[in-house]
Amino acid sequence: MASHIWDSIPNAGHDLDGRLARRLAELRQQRGWSLDELSGQSGISRSTLSRLERAEISPTTAVLSQLCAAYGRTASQILAEIEDNPPQVLHPDQQPTWRDDEAGFVRRSVSPPQPGLRGELVECTLRPGADIAYAVTPVPGLEQHIWVLEGTLELTLDGHTHTLGTGDCLRFRLWGPSRFRCPTGDPARYALVVVLP
Repeated sequence: MASHIWDSIPNAGHDLDGRLARRLAELRQQRGWSLDELSGQSGISRSTLSRLERAEISPTTAVLSQLCAAYGRTASQILAEIEDNPPQVLHPDQQPTWRDDEAGFVRRSVSPPQPGLRGELVECTLRPGADIAYAVTPVPGLEQHIWVLEGTLELTLDGHTHTLGTGDCLRFRLWGPSRFRCPTGDPARYALVVVLP
């Protein structure tokens, strides 16, 4: 079973998981969708959706991506929407970190969570051999900048593969599927800047 851990404030993981579960349920209810309708929209089983909304399980990277696409939001938007009284400055020990140990992915939200703002900065790390494919983009035309801080990142967009080394930066708009892979024996750590259209 995958481990999905929030690492920011001690004992915050459970609270954040609970708030995320409530927010996912709210988003579905705002659209007037049943669990079966959301299952059809997202490709996620009804039972998994029910367990997510009851905070019995945490979403994997792939599941969160599918939900983001169904709701037309980025992961950071959804995560910002669950923050209580978002601060203007986040110190390193306050930056929420989400782990999907099964996928080999760590995501640190560097930007303070401010709903309504269009840009955000995220630090991501893929362990050696990690290979994550996203079937859809949560928001078509999403502008992204990927700056590799350490290691090698292989990124496939629209069937074209870019191999990025330390210091390389790729800028693009995301319209379809994407795949992130760490092809070497060392982790790939990169900064991701996301700008909503």
